[in-house]
Amino acid sequence: MRIGELSTRTRTPVRLLRYYEEQELIASDRLPNGYRDYEEYVVDRVLQVRGLLDAGLPTRIIKRILPCLNTPRTIHMPYVTPDMVATLELERDRMAEKIECLTKNHRAITDYLDAVRRDIQTSC
Repeated sequence: MRIGELSTRTRTPVRLLRYYEEQELIASDRLPNGYRDYEEYVVDRVLQVRGLLDAGLPTRIIKRILPCLNTPRTIHMPYVTPDMVATLELERDRMAEKIECLTKNHRAITDYLDAVRRDIQTSC
């Protein structure tokens, strides 16, 4: 697929997709006319990258953990330092806190909608 379709399917600006490619977070083949051609799996990869960026991970760390997101999982991280492990643990813990907060907010909105629906049904 071409970059415009990838942009549409992932709701990611073309400029950002080019940046991801520059950072080696995604890859494309080049057609004879110079256009980028992405494989289908890149849609999921872009969504994974965006999720990790939204969680606060910098691209340099995302690039290093991308092999962990593939199936089968072939992990090759030759330069893992204690700092890298500590950073990933911190980010994992921050994600867990965000998940907990989002889960609470989701429950609150669901409870509110349930109450609104009950009120609508009893009013009719």
